[in-house]
Amino acid sequence: MQTFIDRYIEQGRQRGLEQGIEQGIEQGRHQGEAAVLLRQIERKFGPPMESVRQRVQDADTETLLRWSERILTADSLDAVLQ
Repeated sequence: MQTFIDRYIEQGRQRGLEQGIEQGIEQGRHQGEAAVLLRQIERKFGPPMESVRQRVQDADTETLLRWSERILTADSLDAVLQ
């Protein structure tokens, strides 16, 4: 028979596992968005400098989305990343 404490501990473990999975999914999605943008940059403007790569990888999701839209019409990398 499970005691109250055992059930409470198990619920905590389950919540921690669910949060870890959600964070992993979000991190994977973010890395994928950054990878696609870096590929688009390379195809349109040539291989990006390491500082650009780092900037893209460090950007939040909203910024990556904005840059991914800008690259469609931008004439320069600076115009994308402004």
